[in-house]
Amino acid sequence: MNIGITTRSFTGLTNEEAARMIAEIGYKCTELCLVQNDSNYWRYNGRTDLSDMTLDRFLGIVESYRKQSVDVSALGVFTNLIEKEPEARKANLDYFAKHMELASHAGIKCLSTECGFDPHSRGVQAHRYESDFNLLKESVSYLADLAEKYDVYVAIEPCVLDVIPSAKRMRDFIEQIGSDRVKVLLDPANLIANSSEEDMFRYLKDHVFYFHGKDRKVNDTYGRLIGDGDIDWPLFLSLYHTYTEGFPFIIEYPNKDTAGMTYERVMRFNEESLKLMNR
Repeated sequence: MNIGITTRSFTGLTNEEAARMIAEIGYKCTELCLVQNDSNYWRYNGRTDLSDMTLDRFLGIVESYRKQSVDVSALGVFTNLIEKEPEARKANLDYFAKHMELASHAGIKCLSTECGFDPHSRGVQAHRYESDFNLLKESVSYLADLAEKYDVYVAIEPCVLDVIPSAKRMRDFIEQIGSDRVKVLLDPANLIANSSEEDMFRYLKDHVFYFHGKDRKVNDTYGRLIGDGDIDWPLFLSLYHTYTEGFPFIIEYPNKDTAGMTYERVMRFNEESLKLMNR
């Protein structure tokens, strides 16, 4: 399988150090987030000033991974697409557009993000659900047009805590946007409370660009390392092999001390999935 790990697992290191460690463990690809000591720009659900991130500098960062034979499968943005204040939302979209420009020149085909949220009242709220959903449609429609210009794709990561809380709702959203530039970053831990492993593939198999790999107990708020939650990984990976063979499966949540152990867990679950398929 095409197993990778996000660069967010290697904070405290430079990009070259992170790339070497990723390759040494055996990971084949990564979701690049600009969190390393020599490129600390990434802010979850927010933005930073990218004005000094030149194209040459960015290309050098990407090359740090490629020279270790680690494919940069996606560039993680993860800003807030439903920010209520118009100028702040425009700034978030401009921040996303800057990432698109960099990714396009570097040959990175996918940029990923969650929907965004209010950190003081996260979750589906009846009094603002429709307005949040409409804001998201406006933001993603704008980004889909830009993605066409830059020849890249935008992968949305749905989550039970946010305005797209299930696999079916994610498919509905894609159909409403009506652009093949909008894809899915499928994280089963984010949907397991609302969607079964089978339903995730039933609704989204034709729209996935890549996967996140982490786990969750169905009543947990936040995720866990793979193997520490309620996801049926042999089943999930058998569906991965059936419908999305070779797509990037990029691990989240380990740190540099647990990244090797997590890799070994996934390999064991993968062996079990192949046995399940051969029964």
